Amino acid sequence: MDLQSIKNRFGIIGNSPALNFALDTAVQVAATDLTVLIVGESGVGKEVFSQIIHALSARKHNPFIAVNCGAIPEGTIDSELFGHEKGAFTGAVDSRKGYFETVNGGTIFLDEIGEMPMGTQARLLRVLETGEFIRVGSSKVQKTDVRVIAATNRELIEFAEKGRFRQDLYYRLSTVPIRVPALRDRKEDIPLLFRKFVVDFAERYKTNPVQLSEEARIILMQYPFPGNVRELKNLAEQISVLSNEQILSSQELRRFLPERHQNNNLPVLAHTTDSAHPEFANEREILYKLFFDMKKDVTELKKMFLEILKNPSLAGTAAQFTKESLIHDVAHHEDGLHPVFPGTIPATANTITTPVIGTGNQPLLINHDDLHHHEVVEESLNIMDKEKELIIKALKKHKGKRKDAASDLGISERTLYRKLKEYDIEE
Repeated sequence: MDLQSIKNRFGIIGNSPALNFALDTAVQVAATDLTVLIVGESGVGKEVFSQIIHALSARKHNPFIAVNCGAIPEGTIDSELFGHEKGAFTGAVDSRKGYFETVNGGTIFLDEIGEMPMGTQARLLRVLETGEFIRVGSSKVQKTDVRVIAATNRELIEFAEKGRFRQDLYYRLSTVPIRVPALRDRKEDIPLLFRKFVVDFAERYKTNPVQLSEEARIILMQYPFPGNVRELKNLAEQISVLSNEQILSSQELRRFLPERHQNNNLPVLAHTTDSAHPEFANEREILYKLFFDMKKDVTELKKMFLEILKNPSLAGTAAQFTKESLIHDVAHHEDGLHPVFPGTIPATANTITTPVIGTGNQPLLINHDDLHHHEVVEESLNIMDKEKELIIKALKKHKGKRKDAASDLGISERTLYRKLKEYDIEE
């Protein structure tokens, strides 16, 4: 079965590479009995992936049950999953089968597995390794044949390192990990999903679907959607009910977006004349401009240096010009940074003293023999290097506190954690 057929069958909208890769992994692992760990933020549709795996497996005609581990009280989760005997605890007036017993031969989906108590984790590990479990209040070992699909919106490896999740259970669950991308990581799918939700709403209530203007479409794609697909659906339905425009403008759309995200995340359109929101400036473009200006300055200095070498009589004029320029720059520099003056190059037997831009009364000595064999090394403008440098500075500034560093950098804590792993940065 191809991916498009699966999307149509389970109502999945989108064509981003990350989404397609996750779906392809789910299809491949479905035919096996391997344990699967689905990772993704809240609202990305992790349960749909568990249904796809079950529906395409050999167990598709057997029971499937979804259990939210975070919604079951700690005192009763063992009884819910593994059952209990009569009189095992107060209120246990009858014996009861647990999910692992009733779903024998089928699939159980354990959502929010990171919220499972440590004691229950030990019981689950035994089921995964041996297929055996014991009811609460019983000493009889029972067998079960259940495929486990787990899901979490947390980084379980971090929980394991902090002692809040069993490491052996983590590695047993993550036999095949599937990472479902957040909605902000597949921006090209946002207009498609919005269109789907407003059309569904219009068909349900016999109205005309709202359409997006080009400006509104760009703003919608740039919104971070912390609630992912669930938040987008709520937004589409809210707009369908309250909007007075058939074609939604950018101003009307902003009325429905939370203000706390508008100032930090929404862009200014290229042709927008509103200057009341300078905070919308694109930080990456500012960095690019800074880097290119620095490169331009270095290139100009090189040209001036070579001109002085060709005509030493220009040294006095250049020195005076450079001195005045540096004084001007220092006087107008608000960050307290100071220019770095060139030092003195050690002389050799073949050194010819040339009075170029020096410090004080000491000339800058230049070996003319080396001028024909020099290599020009330009400053690195690699964005990844600069990104790594900014992350290290942010961590030092906030004394290793990831949450504060991520907020300062304008990224999520999860993204910061991924960047730390990607660049191999030690905290």
